[in-house]
Amino acid sequence: MHRDRTLPDALTLACAAALTLTVTAQPATAIPPNIPSASTAASRLASLVVSAESHGSTYDRALFPHWTTVSGSCNTREEVLKRDGTNVVTDSSCAATSGSWYSPYDGATWTAASDVDIDHMVPLAEAWASGAWSWTTARRQQFANDLGGPQLWAVTDNVNQSKSDQDPAEWQPPRSAERCRYARSWIQVKWYWNLTVDSSEKSALNSLLSAC
Repeated sequence: MHRDRTLPDALTLACAAALTLTVTAQPATAIPPNIPSASTAASRLASLVVSAESHGSTYDRALFPHWTTVSGSCNTREEVLKRDGTNVVTDSSCAATSGSWYSPYDGATWTAASDVDIDHMVPLAEAWASGAWSWTTARRQQFANDLGGPQLWAVTDNVNQSKSDQDPAEWQPPRSAERCRYARSWIQVKWYWNLTVDSSEKSALNSLLSAC
């Protein structure tokens, strides 16, 4: 009798544990949405105000509240990991427990979420110096958690750290095949959020677009 009860109990526990997992299947090369064509990006770049960066000394990362809750227990970072990963499994807290992530900047694929950073295409410090210093905190929060455009990317952590807060005149993806899309995405974010570009940044972006 004891053994007859144990097997169903074990199966019940296993099924209950399985209910806490969510599997999200995505293409291995999933990328953020709304990246314009090269011609559209060129037009949008031409429309951006060219201005020297300012207020850089007053930047504070805390002025851009990020990784806010999106739905349930999932924050923005976790949503990007699910969106851009392949066969992503999450636990009841929305943490990714397994899956794989392709980093377009360097072409690497990772199977541990801890090896993946969520890159802000236009870094927060860059946005601040390009006009976000005048925004409300609520608008900066929207910018830092923008899932509707190509602002948030799942990439290799070390590559993200090497980029830091540099613009395309100072840093470009090590994988040359990605640089056209990188430029188009950067321009889209600057255009959508009505941020300025400085002259060297604009020159670098034009060069990248010409090679698309």
